Amino acid sequence: MTDKDQWRAGEDDGDEGDTSVVVKTRSRTKRPPLYKVLLLNDDYTPMEFVVAVLERFFGMNHAQAFEVMLTVHKKGVAVVGVFSHEIAETKVAQVMDFARRYQHPLQCTMEKE
Repeated sequence: MTDKDQWRAGEDDGDEGDTSVVVKTRSRTKRPPLYKVLLLNDDYTPMEFVVAVLERFFGMNHAQAFEVMLTVHKKGVAVVGVFSHEIAETKVAQVMDFARRYQHPLQCTMEKE
């Protein structure tokens, strides 16, 4: 008799009493850590330039950018966005390059949330 015939005839193939269940485990993908992008106050960068940076690089409208600029001015620092590491790094570089191009000492940093 072939294996196929044994199965059809219901003959014991040695696995009849096995009731184990195969469980497939799924690994959960961890969310990447987020980073806050911070804008720091200085005594030389014009407020209008800071507003332009916020509109250009962080997609804020004029009213939002103005409010954040005032927070930076009054408190010395403000969070201007929260991003993945690569995006935060890019935003910081863009702001720093833009500020240097226009000879402003504006500082932009990032820190883990």
